[in-house]
Amino acid sequence: MRELLRETADLAADFLEGLPDRPVYPRVELADLRARLGGPVPDGPTDPAAVVRALAAVGDDGAVAIPGGRYFGFVIGGAVPAALAADWLTSAWDQNAGLYVAGPAAAVVEEVAGAWIADLLGLPSAVSFAFVTGTQMAHATALAAARNHVLAEVGWNVERDGLTGAPRIRVLAGEKVHSTLPRALRLVGLGTGSIVPVATDDQGRMRADALRDALTAGDGPTIVCAQAGEVNTGSFDPLEDIADAADEAGAWLHVDGAFGLWAAASPRLAHLTAGAERADSWSTDGHKWLNVPYDSGIVLCARSEAHRRAMSVYADYLIHADEGGPRDQMDWTPEFSRRARGFAVYAAIRSLGRSGIAGLVERCCDRATQFAAGITEVPGAEVLNEVVLNQVLFRFDSDERTQAVLAAVQKGGVAWMSGTTWAGRQAIRLSVSNWQTTEEDIDRTVAAFTAG
Repeated sequence: MRELLRETADLAADFLEGLPDRPVYPRVELADLRARLGGPVPDGPTDPAAVVRALAAVGDDGAVAIPGGRYFGFVIGGAVPAALAADWLTSAWDQNAGLYVAGPAAAVVEEVAGAWIADLLGLPSAVSFAFVTGTQMAHATALAAARNHVLAEVGWNVERDGLTGAPRIRVLAGEKVHSTLPRALRLVGLGTGSIVPVATDDQGRMRADALRDALTAGDGPTIVCAQAGEVNTGSFDPLEDIADAADEAGAWLHVDGAFGLWAAASPRLAHLTAGAERADSWSTDGHKWLNVPYDSGIVLCARSEAHRRAMSVYADYLIHADEGGPRDQMDWTPEFSRRARGFAVYAAIRSLGRSGIAGLVERCCDRATQFAAGITEVPGAEVLNEVVLNQVLFRFDSDERTQAVLAAVQKGGVAWMSGTTWAGRQAIRLSVSNWQTTEEDIDRTVAAFTAG
């Protein structure tokens, strides 16, 4: 086992050390990957070292250089060293992070890391929290708590009676709501038909006046969903005004802060999140701006009783912790058995500290500003957003040229980012979310667009 793990560590280190020189997107054909990885079920055992070597060879050829500094797609960060190492330990320890009795260290590290996250994000210290797969399940968990709370307020016990015959819930969300939120509404049984779209401005920010109009246009159980960081522009909804309106209407306020909520960790940028602390629930993602490996969504809830009612479970054969004793994680998540996600999050926060996290966020925003300044010097390029965070939205002078230049840059391998549609036109979105992105990485990326 020791020799196998040593060899695996060397293979992983080779990949990481090669990131500065490799194309960001792999030059590999789908048919080749299928041929090399596929085939019938093996008839018998294979030496574990041989399996790892073969998998590493194909995996290396087919891996996207997401951990490197020139990957700018989909608001995806890398993994800081301590988080990566802790993630390896998590696999080795193989703890079941459902009950305290199944992994005491895993349970307590989540207690600590959850409290640290609430502090870093400027949220009330008494919030409940849970570690889930990603923002998608963070939304689903928060909206399940919201659903149960707003129905209980009108006398409906959804835990006992379900949704059949229940009063209809309105969900007010901006027109630029992220696609994970409607999907979460489907998962918790409210459906996309529950959404009342609220008008947004040219940066994708929900208009507070339009929200007030929408709130007064209906009644009954209501959930308001705001954004801290629109996925194309990085813009923030006017959270103070939205919190005022939600309070007046007696609505539950949920904040989608998948990446933008981490601005609260920066003294320079925290003003963008003002008002977020007044919400009832929040979702964010550690694999974005905390730069930990995947499987690191976090949901937080100011109404812990609603959160626990929506998620808790009991079985005679399980050894549940006593009230007031250790924390059983399954009382707060939609899962029984799961990976001990808290170790990597704990390690990242412990290694970076408050100042290191602030510095990581601010450097990413500085590199985005640098890119925006550089791309405007490229003939025909136009920046479409106010660069307030780590997102740059831009295009060229026609849809055809925009698509052609993006394809050329993606194929060239110097950098990778995705296309999008904004105001009915083709555009390109660059997200700087990685702790390793340097000024040189940005200069190389701008040069790639100049060549394209």
